[in-house]
Amino acid sequence: MSQQGHEIDLLAINTLRFLAVDMVEKAKSGHPGAPLGQAPLAYMLWTRFLRHDPSAPTWLNRDRFVLSCGHASALLYGLLHLSGYDLPVAELERFRQLGSRTPGHPEYGHTPGVETTTGPLGQGFANAVGMAMAREHLAARFRDSDGPLFDFRTWVLVSDGDLMEGVASEAASLAGHLKLASLKVFYDSNRISIDGATDLAFSEAVDRRFAAYGWRVYEVADGNDLHAIEAAIAAAEAEDEKPTLVVVRTHIGYGSPHKQDSADSHGAPLGAEEVKLTKENLGWPAAPPFLVPEAGRAPFVAAAARGAERRRAWESRRRHFFASNPELAAELDRRARRALPEGWSDSFPRFTAADPPIATRAASGKVLQAIAKVLPELVGGSADLAESNQTLIHGEGDFSAADRAARNVRYGVREHAMGAILSGMALTGLVRPFGGTFLIFSDYMRPSIRLAALMGLPAIYVFTHDSILLGEDGPTHQPIDQLPSLRAIPGLVVLRPADACETAAAWRIALERAHGPTALALTRQKLRVLPETEDRAESGVGRGAYVLRDSPGGTAEVLLLASGSEVEVALAALRLLEEAGRRGRVVSMPSWELFEAQEPAYREAVLPAAIQRRMAVEAASPLGWDRYVGTHGTILAIRGFGASAPCEDLATHYRLRAENVVAGAQELLARSA
Repeated sequence: MSQQGHEIDLLAINTLRFLAVDMVEKAKSGHPGAPLGQAPLAYMLWTRFLRHDPSAPTWLNRDRFVLSCGHASALLYGLLHLSGYDLPVAELERFRQLGSRTPGHPEYGHTPGVETTTGPLGQGFANAVGMAMAREHLAARFRDSDGPLFDFRTWVLVSDGDLMEGVASEAASLAGHLKLASLKVFYDSNRISIDGATDLAFSEAVDRRFAAYGWRVYEVADGNDLHAIEAAIAAAEAEDEKPTLVVVRTHIGYGSPHKQDSADSHGAPLGAEEVKLTKENLGWPAAPPFLVPEAGRAPFVAAAARGAERRRAWESRRRHFFASNPELAAELDRRARRALPEGWSDSFPRFTAADPPIATRAASGKVLQAIAKVLPELVGGSADLAESNQTLIHGEGDFSAADRAARNVRYGVREHAMGAILSGMALTGLVRPFGGTFLIFSDYMRPSIRLAALMGLPAIYVFTHDSILLGEDGPTHQPIDQLPSLRAIPGLVVLRPADACETAAAWRIALERAHGPTALALTRQKLRVLPETEDRAESGVGRGAYVLRDSPGGTAEVLLLASGSEVEVALAALRLLEEAGRRGRVVSMPSWELFEAQEPAYREAVLPAAIQRRMAVEAASPLGWDRYVGTHGTILAIRGFGASAPCEDLATHYRLRAENVVAGAQELLARSA
């Protein structure tokens, strides 16, 4: 490297550094320390190795860059601006302000070039594992004699905090097992967290831990040594057998005379005087702020131009591939549009009341087997519960280092990583991921589910064993608060079907949702296929709630509302009420979110305001049902943690019987008589 070239590198690095510092200072909040230390690594990666094209930020074969330590967002915004993404200086000046494209943590779909929403530490790392898994699967699916059509790499920048989080540990273990060589992770080891030095709580040998996971590990002793950084990135790039971790020793708040290597530079502006001193220390003009010398921008512009050339070459390769593989071409185009093939739903199994009782988890499994044959983009598995969740695609192998084309993913007992990996797969835009576990363990996945909803990713969660009626496993495995907890997540659609017909309809809804995740809550116990759902489930479930039965002879006196397995109980109760001369209505409510999205006239038609005697029945916490039963209604639900016993005994003990519903309804009718 020539002296002139070295000077340009330093100028570009300091441009990055002080864009970040000025963003934080103007916003009066943010994290300047990490960008000051990480800038040399980020600069070398973005200008020498990262294959991307700012003029085409959604190029399918672009390298992915994941800033897992999302608090360092000012660094990423500087990289995007200097590289030529649609992020002008005016947006950098609005860092952390309402309506800006530069929020406090990176948000996918909000800022051009941001590959995933990060901030909760460890999530980006696990998302990146999903991206790498999807890349390997796509490379195996779309290939010809010239090799794979997809060969993008996933580059990740993580912090000490990321690697303390359990989700990262789970994901790293799986990545090493799967030998995801396209995954390249750089660990910014500055040994400082919010509370102070990391050795307050963290003293493990990270390099040896990752080596034990099956990763290739390199180390850069000085995060300002550009030669060493470039050599390490090149070694990571060349690695084709294992995922790579490069441990880079940096200094948080680098260049700050009073705050370098201190927690004081982590999560607060340096302050006007310290900014001035830091700029002086690193030879940067004190004014104006947001200074971008053209020579400092030039390496990013040149890298972007090379990226555009790579993209054009790949587009030419894709045209050649498409010409030789028209069926795969049509499939890839459809996947990229998140469209479903024509007539795809014709493959759905049909269920009728003449069928024997079947658990909704088993009905879900039957639907999955059918649709997997026509939706090759459907890839998934479970957290060591494939048989219980009925999530195994028959006739397909297990995704592994030896078989990248297989569609069954064995996540092991790693629910949190599974949730974040599903998001990473979905972020490629070319794979439709699903993952299964027991509903009780959705708690382990909740942070990942929340971020998937925030990003609008069409992941599908198959949650079985949906209530205390799973039986003998007892209260540790019986979900009580999980349904209302999931229903509280904006953008997540929760579906708790009443029988096999509603289950098929729920899968249809999940697959038709191109934007936003879906959770299916399914039973372990067998349920009758209800005659009332045969012809109405397909349209009714899509509206969230619908009338299953009205008593003959006039307006209903009482409304019985239920979801899942309790719908059958409500129907049986209504028949008993009718025998006693009362009139009622049973409403199946598989999805509150879909019902709330309906027009007011439909909601009024299903739940007429004039009928105020209402009773909700659900084998879960009553939280939330009051919005539907009102002040004059009642809720039959679970207000404890369940118990270990056979299903039928639990139903009796917790009053989930038709006669209990009748008693509650009769009390309502007597109270308002």
